[in-house]
Amino acid sequence: MPIPAPNLHPTFNIVRLSHVELRVTDLEWSRGFYVDTLGLQITHEDHDTIYLRAMEERGHHSMILRRADVPSVGVLGFKVWEDEDLDRAEAWFKARDLPVAWIERPFMGRTLRTRDPWGIPLEFYATMDRLPTIHQQYKLYRGVKPLRIDHFNMFASDVDASVAFYGAMGFRLTEYTADEITGRTWAAWMHRKGGVHDVAFTNGTGPRLHHTAFWVPTPLNIIDLLDLMSTTGYLANIERGPGRHGISNAFFLYIRDNDGHRTEIYCSDYQTVDPDLEPIRWSLTDPQRQTLWGAAAPRSWFELGSTFDGADLRDSDLKSQPIIAP
Repeated sequence: MPIPAPNLHPTFNIVRLSHVELRVTDLEWSRGFYVDTLGLQITHEDHDTIYLRAMEERGHHSMILRRADVPSVGVLGFKVWEDEDLDRAEAWFKARDLPVAWIERPFMGRTLRTRDPWGIPLEFYATMDRLPTIHQQYKLYRGVKPLRIDHFNMFASDVDASVAFYGAMGFRLTEYTADEITGRTWAAWMHRKGGVHDVAFTNGTGPRLHHTAFWVPTPLNIIDLLDLMSTTGYLANIERGPGRHGISNAFFLYIRDNDGHRTEIYCSDYQTVDPDLEPIRWSLTDPQRQTLWGAAAPRSWFELGSTFDGADLRDSDLKSQPIIAP
């Protein structure tokens, strides 16, 4: 299908992705994984919830771990430019017959909760509590030394429709994979903040969260994390990598927690600031699309994802398949 033209003047101004809430069944295990092993910093915790940020982040949190009986994803959060953008966003979602509600969120200002047409729970805010800088407190760096949240990747039952909807919100397409037989889009990468993506969509049963990604300083930090995980009881949680993507050119590692939530450790992609930058097109049959070098992705990477709280799953009717490791 034709790639839609970018919307350079959206109704409301999204600055970037902000945070994710993961529902986890063993909060203590998750604390050991995300804090003690990956190196995220605790900003608040109580009996049922842990709030985390990465080393360069000034906002109160970019990940929330919440105790639950069943694992799921509670919400994907986005920051807007100013408070008036929240009112414009409310009207925009209402005009598309999507649910809107004003909610109270700890450590955040006025917050708009809604869903996209496939049921992904979204929230938007303009202000979050600011914390003192810690990026030069080098004694705090541990694990993979995560610097900042980078993107969300979602399974989508209709990638072309997702690109059209998020494009209308102002997300700009940077790269995409085209199925040569049907002409449909198999995967797409879209941004607001000037990297390769804030959100991405991959063909499959959806909506499900494929992964949340954190940016790290260098590929060597990923090697250090692999050494750490392989010698501290987390070897089975390493799913894919290290390697380098063709799309985004990023150096990567994928790991999964005991609830199945996937995290990508990520660095070395490129800037996409120019508003007239043309998206890069890849063929689904190009073997270097997903892996410029490194082992092919395992079947779990294509098939397993985290469900969104309250969203119904739909199968994709696009059955084309990329290369899968045996």
